[in-house]
Amino acid sequence: RLKFSAENEKSSLLDGINGFRVKSGPAGAPTRGKVEVLPTGRNFYSVDLRGLPTESAWDLGKRSAENLIELFFQESGEHLTHMAMSVWGTSTMRNGGEDIGELLALIGVKPVWDGKNRRMIDIEAIPLSILNRPRVDVTLRISGFFRDAFPQLVEIVYKAQKIIGSLDEPKEMNSYAEKVKRNEPVGRIFGSAPGSYGAGLQTLIDSGAWEDRTDLARAYLAWSKWQYGSTIEPVKDNEGLVNSLKGIQLVLHNQDNREHDLLDSDDYYQFHGGLAAAVEEVNGCLPEIWFGDHSRFSRPRIHKLKKEIDKVMRSRLLNPKWINGMKGHGYKGAFEMSASLDYLFAYDAATNQVPDWCYSSICQHWLNEKDTKNFLIDKNPHVLRDIGERLLEANNRGLWKSANREEINMLKTIVNEAENIIEKAI
Repeated sequence: RLKFSAENEKSSLLDGINGFRVKSGPAGAPTRGKVEVLPTGRNFYSVDLRGLPTESAWDLGKRSAENLIELFFQESGEHLTHMAMSVWGTSTMRNGGEDIGELLALIGVKPVWDGKNRRMIDIEAIPLSILNRPRVDVTLRISGFFRDAFPQLVEIVYKAQKIIGSLDEPKEMNSYAEKVKRNEPVGRIFGSAPGSYGAGLQTLIDSGAWEDRTDLARAYLAWSKWQYGSTIEPVKDNEGLVNSLKGIQLVLHNQDNREHDLLDSDDYYQFHGGLAAAVEEVNGCLPEIWFGDHSRFSRPRIHKLKKEIDKVMRSRLLNPKWINGMKGHGYKGAFEMSASLDYLFAYDAATNQVPDWCYSSICQHWLNEKDTKNFLIDKNPHVLRDIGERLLEANNRGLWKSANREEINMLKTIVNEAENIIEKAI
């Protein structure tokens, strides 16, 4: 099925261009064991909304929540009681709602399943005697696509929070209910304005029109101030958003497969990094920033963002096999290299979680390596200039503090060299 995918992609593309029907097929990630999605090249459909979250999504979400709570307690010596997480619609389509399952488990709510078709028909609170820990007050930042595609999941989260807020429990075990009693703003589902998408950071990063993390945080807050809940129309609630971020201990984003990583897209730094920057802006200190790896259903893992960045740097950006693979794609391969550096830089700008060795290693393995530098010169000198300028910007903004004079001079020379090549081509 995998071998047939390439030919099927070509034939389906031609069929579509010529106005013929493209066969349909299910969506999902082959790396998660969904063999039925192969061969690719079909017009995929997503999911039956009535069946989310699935039993398997609840199972993984519950285990991931337990791992998160246990690891946080081991590292900090205190219970996790207040956190924020982001959720995307594309990943929800692939995994059946694992992020929502994890959120329900964190706040101490469980699904009620229909006995015959095994669909979730209701939710109910897990008693504290069984939970044996405080309930976690979770703020959820939904993407625009999630808002559009999964309104029923938004309603489920809203209903779950209402259930928790109505419980008569000790405040140290249910801080959310205590806030309800004090008539504080208790909205916990936020996103961008109806009809808009993103988190507001990309334009700032691309244009360089920002001074420090405060600018990025304020952009994120401005884009995320719409509160969602039941079927009632969303409302602007900047005060509610700020209030929901007060006291947050941890910010989380999950990845459900290994077909891409957090330096493959600007969405990661926007939603994950932007949320962390917003929490820092509200509280005056950066929260713990964690990353969930749900790529193996049987073994979900949770670790800090720094570890994930380290993994991606060593396994991809500095991996000779990946670099040589990009060389095989000409100008587009060069562009992918530059884009990965841009996303690394942007994550650092939003979170300050990228160590100096990452920039130094890119400088060494991409620009000091003769064959790689020549590849960039020959195939895409614009990218060579952009890489040099981005590394210089990282130094100028204090993100790459250990850069020495020799490295800076080399980067300036490379930028000038690339500019000359571009001008001659024009």
